[in-house]
Amino acid sequence: MPEVTQPAHKKGDFFVDYEEKVFEDVKAEPGEKALVTFHTVAFEGSIGFVNILQALRLLRKGFETSILLYGPGVTLGVQRGFPKIGDEAFPGHLNFNNQLVKFMAEGGKIYACRFALQALYGHGEPSLIEGIRAISPLDVLDLVLLHRKSDAFQLHTWTL
Repeated sequence: MPEVTQPAHKKGDFFVDYEEKVFEDVKAEPGEKALVTFHTVAFEGSIGFVNILQALRLLRKGFETSILLYGPGVTLGVQRGFPKIGDEAFPGHLNFNNQLVKFMAEGGKIYACRFALQALYGHGEPSLIEGIRAISPLDVLDLVLLHRKSDAFQLHTWTL
């Protein structure tokens, strides 16, 4: 029978070379924009959280970055907590809220579709995290097209 001769892994060990960066660190040129759109349900997978982090990274690279929450994506932008709004019921419970607040605090803009907010998910504008701007459903496509006209980088998150 084969024998394992390697010592057991222990805290602080490395599994991969996390320091090597293969590609140059791209930064935005002055005036460059980015748009990250979300058509995904909060807590239904990791992509909503991962692309919020990508939006934050784009912002920190110098892109004028906006987030669009539409369809089920508006669920990322509503206030939550339990038993009271703002209370974290379990570690990570407010990860979406906390990262969106951080994104706005660093200069990012967030827009949420009013139609999805009310008609699909039964929320009003007071349910949104402070700083998120509610927009007409007719503005959803125009926001994307305005970014296209400005040759902006666009990252679309669609899981439903």
